[in-house]
Amino acid sequence: MDLLKKFVPYYKPYIGVFLLDLVAASILSLIDLVFPQLLRVLRETLFLDTPEKIVAGVIKLAIGLLIMYTVRSLCKHYVTYQGHMMGARMESGMRRDLFDQFERFSFSYYDKNNTGEMMSKLVSDLFDISELAHHGPENIFISVVKLAGSFIILMTMNVQMTLILAVIVACMAVFSFRQNGIMRRTFFDNRKKIAGINSSLQDTLGGIRVVKSFTGEDIEKAKFDESNEAFLESKKANYLTMALFQSGNNFFEGLMYIAVIVFGGLFIAKGTLSVEDLAVYALYINVFIAPVNVLIEFTEQLQKGAAGFQRFREVMDVVPEIQDKPDAKEITECDGTVDYEDVSFSYDEGEERVLSHINLHVDAGKKVAIVGPSGGGKSTLCSLLPRFYDVDKGAVKIDGNDVRDLTQKSLRGVIGIVQQDVYLFNGTIRENIAYGRQGASFEEIKEAAKKADLDEFISSLPNGYDTRVGERGTRLSGGQKQRISIARVFLKNPPILILDEATSALDNESEKYIQQSLDKLSAGRTTITIAHRLSTIRNADEIIVLDSDGIQEKGDHKTLLEKNGIYAKYYRMQVGEA
Repeated sequence: MDLLKKFVPYYKPYIGVFLLDLVAASILSLIDLVFPQLLRVLRETLFLDTPEKIVAGVIKLAIGLLIMYTVRSLCKHYVTYQGHMMGARMESGMRRDLFDQFERFSFSYYDKNNTGEMMSKLVSDLFDISELAHHGPENIFISVVKLAGSFIILMTMNVQMTLILAVIVACMAVFSFRQNGIMRRTFFDNRKKIAGINSSLQDTLGGIRVVKSFTGEDIEKAKFDESNEAFLESKKANYLTMALFQSGNNFFEGLMYIAVIVFGGLFIAKGTLSVEDLAVYALYINVFIAPVNVLIEFTEQLQKGAAGFQRFREVMDVVPEIQDKPDAKEITECDGTVDYEDVSFSYDEGEERVLSHINLHVDAGKKVAIVGPSGGGKSTLCSLLPRFYDVDKGAVKIDGNDVRDLTQKSLRGVIGIVQQDVYLFNGTIRENIAYGRQGASFEEIKEAAKKADLDEFISSLPNGYDTRVGERGTRLSGGQKQRISIARVFLKNPPILILDEATSALDNESEKYIQQSLDKLSAGRTTITIAHRLSTIRNADEIIVLDSDGIQEKGDHKTLLEKNGIYAKYYRMQVGEA
């Protein structure tokens, strides 16, 4: 019932189509009920008349039946097309809502959930929703009309035999209800197992270059076989339950026919039922059993759709950890002053803190570099500024505004990020640069590429800016991908810049040229640089040495060398290596 309450509102935009669908379905049902009764009436009236009147009556009857079945055909067309399209649109709307929900989640959700499973919920889990949305109400409505109509007619023909059939149907309903819960559990398990396959596949294909370079095909095959076999076992349990459900109901259906033959024969022997009435009664048994079969098939469809909808609701009911306050304001003008005030943070409640009581002030337009060992919290510190995560204690401020008091869109609009791991979308170079600012003109895109020293390289390509980069930019070198990410930020033109080890994965020559582009990019902007190679940050206004115990040293390059502390040790180690 809880799932049903959450499912019904999706019909609201299509209420007109839905009601017309039910009207058309009811007309179909009533016409199906008319034909056997028509035969019974004709047997007692027209067919007992003279041959001339029978011929004249049959011609009129044929015209009436032609009109009736034309109407039936039109109703069937409406139910099949418009009804199915209503279900498809509802499924599409749910998929859109789910995608929007995924986009609302903060980084912490993606830290805990697998991409393959999320894709399964977005695609596979909603696959049966369309059929359920259309056939659910329609099948129930048609079945109720046919069952009620045929039951009333059967009662008028022979009360005793109809009550015997009602007892069989009641037993059938109890059996179906018990099997229903088992089917739901098996279908829900199916959804989880297919999500496991998607997860394994996404993991393998996403890392296919690592798989092949380490000849890990057999390892990945074993992992995939494990999830595939688990899905097969789930299917086995599912089909076993379905087989029991359908064979059991088929047995009860057979009992109905046995009851009609046995008790019909007894009533004929007693003289309370004629052979002709038994023949018509048998016709109505088919009308009576047809909706029962529809409900049996619908039960399977219901459980498939309900399992998918339940997993859909599991995501939709999650409250995103990071949300805009009702009175959140937009930051339109930004100087770029940044403050971390007594900031503490841990990724999960109860875990050891990554950052504890951090205090840091960055003046607008200044360049600050953060160095320290891996796991010291450098990237985490920077992730708090655009509010990818929220602090546990303290506050992060821009121009004196707590970032939690600003809208996420406007906050992230004033911050540009260049990361070590560049992500390019599977499109053209033009599209990837244009991601920096929606609606940018080609001239602006080209100007951004020039500032990133990329225009000459792009112009040398056969398709220029329309060259496709491949999935994750596989057709480009590391330096070329990094330049595109820099051009993307040039186009965005933010007052605050975060450089997260942007050159550490490059060779020395590429690093030199990329560093020149980064220097141009950071000019006049508040810049926070996370650096691995200390030679790239010697000109920073302030260098922060951060480890798991907090900020250990502050100062410019010269001051920290004279201090002969942690920074000096790191720097001399790298100079020695050089």
